[in-house]
Amino acid sequence: MCVEVLMMAVDWAGYGYAALVASGGVIGYVKAAASGTLAGIMGKRFYNSRKIVPAGLIAGASILMLAKLGAGMLQKPQQS
Repeated sequence: MCVEVLMMAVDWAGYGYAALVASGGVIGYVKAAASGTLAGIMGKRFYNSRKIVPAGLIAGASILMLAKLGAGMLQKPQQS
């Protein structure tokens, strides 16, 4: 009976860990997709209106965020 209890605890810990890692990946993916969408929408609004605030500012910030996320994805994990 002790072995069964230990196995259940290990399984729940494993499931919790897997959910945590998966949710981090999903959040990162959604952040990148949202930044790209926001850059496109606000970029179009800036192009049509030529107003820096808010469309140009948000479009620029979104493009910078996309660049940051892209650079982070291209970097290799460092070996220690």
